[in-house]
Amino acid sequence: MKWFVLALCLLLAACGAKPESLDDVSAQRVILPSGQQIQVETMMKQKDMMSGMQYRDVMPPGRGMLFVHARAGRYTYWTHLVRVPLDIIWLDREKRIVEISPDTPPCTAKDAVGCPMYGGHAVARFVLELNGGLAERYGLKVGQQLSF
Repeated sequence: MKWFVLALCLLLAACGAKPESLDDVSAQRVILPSGQQIQVETMMKQKDMMSGMQYRDVMPPGRGMLFVHARAGRYTYWTHLVRVPLDIIWLDREKRIVEISPDTPPCTAKDAVGCPMYGGHAVARFVLELNGGLAERYGLKVGQQLSF
């Protein structure tokens, strides 16, 4: 009887749809002015936006994180519990770059209160995070438009 139940479970598992990886579920492409494409995790829920890159040891090459705010505003970001340097890029509703914080370092303060805030100087709707140094490498500048 045990073998029958085990075989039935395996058969049912094989019949189901293949589960998607987290990358497949939240992946989106951002196309830079140069034509370079970055695969990004899209963050739209407040709880996901709050954690972002926290506790991650690496941002894989060719990857990024895109934060989509419900409405345009002046959004500040910090690097509390972030472990890698980031380029933080703010975009308006037309997806034009309005502000860049290059090579933003991880915060080494023991608590969040000791971490500096970045950005918030221009009205933005989207925020793109890339590995530190990539904005310069890709020639990203304020006023350029991205596609996604």
